[in-house]
Amino acid sequence: MTACPTGIAHTYMAAEKLAQTARSLGHEIKVETQGSIGAENVLSDNDVREADGVIIAADKDVDRSRFVGKKVLAVGVAEGIRHPEQLIERVQSAPVYGGEPGDGAGGGAAAASGGGGTGGGKERSVAYKALMNGVSYMIPFVVVGGLLIAISLAVGGHPTPEGLKIAPGSFWEDVNNIGTIGFQLMVPILSGYIAYAIGDRPALVPGMIGGWIATHGELYGMKDASAGFIGGIVTGFLAGYLVVWIKKVKVPRFAQPIMPIIVIPIAATTALGLFFIYVLGKPISWVFTHLTGWLSGMTGTSAIVLGAILGLMIAFDMGGPVNKTAFLFGSGLIASGNQTVMGMCAAAIPVMPLGQGLATLIRRHLYSEQERETGMAALFMGLFGISEGAIPFAAARPAQVIPANMLGGAVAGALAGMAGVADAVPHGGPIVAVLGAVDGVPVFFVAVVIGAVVTALTTVALVDVAERRKSGARSGAGGGGEVMAGADAAVTAGGASSVVAEAGVAEPVVAEPVVAGPVVAGVGAGAGAEAVAGGASRTAVAVAPVPGPAAAPGQGSDGEAVDIDGVETDGNDVSGDGHGADSDSDSAPSAEVLSGYLTEQTVKTQLDADGKEAAIREMAELAAGTGKVADVDELVRVALAREAQGTTGLGEEIAIPHAKTDAVTAPVVGFARSADGIDWGSLDGTLAKLVFMISVPEAAAGDEHLRILALLSRKLMDAHFRTRLQSAEDKAAILRVLGEIR
Repeated sequence: MTACPTGIAHTYMAAEKLAQTARSLGHEIKVETQGSIGAENVLSDNDVREADGVIIAADKDVDRSRFVGKKVLAVGVAEGIRHPEQLIERVQSAPVYGGEPGDGAGGGAAAASGGGGTGGGKERSVAYKALMNGVSYMIPFVVVGGLLIAISLAVGGHPTPEGLKIAPGSFWEDVNNIGTIGFQLMVPILSGYIAYAIGDRPALVPGMIGGWIATHGELYGMKDASAGFIGGIVTGFLAGYLVVWIKKVKVPRFAQPIMPIIVIPIAATTALGLFFIYVLGKPISWVFTHLTGWLSGMTGTSAIVLGAILGLMIAFDMGGPVNKTAFLFGSGLIASGNQTVMGMCAAAIPVMPLGQGLATLIRRHLYSEQERETGMAALFMGLFGISEGAIPFAAARPAQVIPANMLGGAVAGALAGMAGVADAVPHGGPIVAVLGAVDGVPVFFVAVVIGAVVTALTTVALVDVAERRKSGARSGAGGGGEVMAGADAAVTAGGASSVVAEAGVAEPVVAEPVVAGPVVAGVGAGAGAEAVAGGASRTAVAVAPVPGPAAAPGQGSDGEAVDIDGVETDGNDVSGDGHGADSDSDSAPSAEVLSGYLTEQTVKTQLDADGKEAAIREMAELAAGTGKVADVDELVRVALAREAQGTTGLGEEIAIPHAKTDAVTAPVVGFARSADGIDWGSLDGTLAKLVFMISVPEAAAGDEHLRILALLSRKLMDAHFRTRLQSAEDKAAILRVLGEIR
């Protein structure tokens, strides 16, 4: 089973790779694809019964109940594309799935670590996916709330001894209040959707209420601070796993219908709320009190040391007890005439959002499209001293972002302390300097800039190291720590073997047979020769997408920030037509290419554009030449809006922008090449050199653009096909190559 968050391209790419590789190793294989257009080539009970193993390559929890008693190997969807030969080898020694409650999809840590094995941790853990789910839903609240607050302060704010204030009863006070509501909901949303991803709907209410409690310190003895977003993460996981545990309690049949809507939410909310107030809240309050006392004893120490310590604290939890301790310590000294301590805090406050925003600009390929957009918003928030702009980054990558934030905050605080920067108002960021509340403005800006740069560079270095480790683990390590010997070991002498691989989807799809295609250079290299010695083997595979944070606000229906999953691919053809990489490029082209939607009129051998937006406009104008585009500007707008939901850059130098809009009167597909490549935001960092643009009207029968995407993504797995497409001399030659797609 392979499941990607969108079920468009990588659903079929994984099917291609697994099917091709399995056949090259001498296995029989059946692929069930569960893409956005439904389930195709569905595995029957007999298919599962006769299979010797099941490969689940999915980035979501899937129902494994039909695989009870089978060897099950669960990995991330990327593994189904990158290392199919290793998966086929490993599934032969995978643990047997027993169908225990913790083994199934939908809840509990065991869903990721038990029942079927995880293939050495390649499948995203439940905890990781839950955290990402919470972050994706939280981001719009951070952005909307933060920007409204920043705008209201910029236009209607003025410095006072109590901080930046907006005139009571003014229009900008109303705008500020709306933004504040967004910020108040931010952590409850984070907590609630972490819980939801673990325990499903019954966990949503306890997660959100737990997050609200975490941000309201007065409920557990903290008048001026709270547990912040870290407390929200804690309550989210506690709520989710508490609900999973309660679900396992056996209850009479008559009580089962009310369990998920009444009993579980009430019991979990009450238990979690009281636990946080009486058990977790007390230690947090104790930390807050003692940190304040400790800082008070440091007022006579070196200004550099004190500034570094305050910077570390400000950057640690961004609104949590440690941050608030440092902030209240600095603001409390303003009234006594000591404004330099607040100056240290003011320099550190904007470093986190500015640094994280800068990081998304320095190494764009390390971030999804949504993260890059959040980075731009964070830069804006940082200018107005709103440190919460960095929370989405810290929540998503705490091990990399929090240390980087702290290092940059410490540098900024130390520099401000060394220079004696003073701040007369309890607020931070460049805005206070612009409004005249800072003494020592030049050094203040130097401290902020250096701190932000340190944070950005440290972040990209740590994230890059983490990504390299993941890549190394994918290519070298097997389940349980065993190192993959490569495809040659995948099939040994002996009896037949059968593997089932499945992929999950959001919506039902049409059955389609899977046909083997030729093995592509670099895929399963060296495997074919020895596969024959092992006798006949059988592999059944099913491939599908994932409904995840797809419906997250600001994300759109396609799911994760990187559409079509952002996985590098190369490979094979199981599109059902038997046309593979070895097709003769000189053969006569099919009468129709992609059902006649792609014609010589919509092919361009070389794009003039050097940027994504310009390329989309150029492709739209190319499509307009067919007479099927009623409004070029609207088509461009819809296509760019789709890009804003998640990049359509697949990696492997491919991009497939698409739009469903009545700006076109009939489906049309365009293709163009770029010699130098265009930055499309692909996760593998490659520039797009092969660009397809799919445009269909809203009224198009069925999901026509999804069908076309499925055909394209399958064929584009073939590395030889891509090479021939890239090297085709003219439009006629390009159409001959593209004519192989059916």
